[in-house]
Amino acid sequence: MKSIAQWWSGLAAGGGIAAAFGAATCCALPLGLASMGIGTAWLGGISPVVAPYRAPLLVVAAVLLLVAAIRLARQVWMARTCPADAACGSPTYRVLTAIGIVIGVALLAGAYLYG
Repeated sequence: MKSIAQWWSGLAAGGGIAAAFGAATCCALPLGLASMGIGTAWLGGISPVVAPYRAPLLVVAAVLLLVAAIRLARQVWMARTCPADAACGSPTYRVLTAIGIVIGVALLAGAYLYG
């Protein structure tokens, strides 16, 4: 079973990605997907719903991604100071959290710059 700290880090990173995705659906995401040759017609139903909430979604995404980054930094610090014979968290989990933070920050930056 995961500890509450791992659960909170995953929730913060996932929530940050979800909020950044919601904020990016109006402008940055269709532009980015179209530039990669991926169709964006499916975003037509989502964009009008989340467009009025763009500013709050940007704030929520930024806060959750910041919390996830702080938790990740704390996990890395704890893993460095951990005794050699103790279990101090999975490095795979830390890498996946870092990848989630990078994806969330990219979506957040796109939503902010193209909105």
